[in-house]
Amino acid sequence: MYEKPERELKEFNYLYREMDGIYHKLALHAGLSDSAFYILYCIIEFGDGCLQRDIAEHYYISKQTVNSSIKNLEARGYLTLIRGKGRDMHLQLTQDGQRFADEYITPVFTAENRVFSEMSTEETRQLLALTKKYTELLRKNTGEILESPKEKEAEHT
Repeated sequence: MYEKPERELKEFNYLYREMDGIYHKLALHAGLSDSAFYILYCIIEFGDGCLQRDIAEHYYISKQTVNSSIKNLEARGYLTLIRGKGRDMHLQLTQDGQRFADEYITPVFTAENRVFSEMSTEETRQLLALTKKYTELLRKNTGEILESPKEKEAEHT
């Protein structure tokens, strides 16, 4: 049976998509795919040397997409890969990559920090607490949907 979304859910979904659209426009402005933008964003956020798998896990991007975007960024001369232990590959910005990030990625951090500074401490605390609660409840309430058919079948036998 189809359950129509309530007004609040529609508004929340709209706002979520609007925020996603803002980051998409920022990526396009920089001449990047969304995933390439997030890779550079992550390197700036966590520093040179972060791992491909960390980016995939932190930003919920498939490993294949991360790998493809890294190859593209490497071909553009923005980053290099440095071998670590085992199959680990650490990402390092090149000089051109650092200049590019300074022009297109760092200003995004500045804007995001400005947003939080324009909010009161209580508003920031509430935003984070409620977003965390929503995420936890969504994970809990969608867990059954994500179970494989075999897992569901095993529970019913």
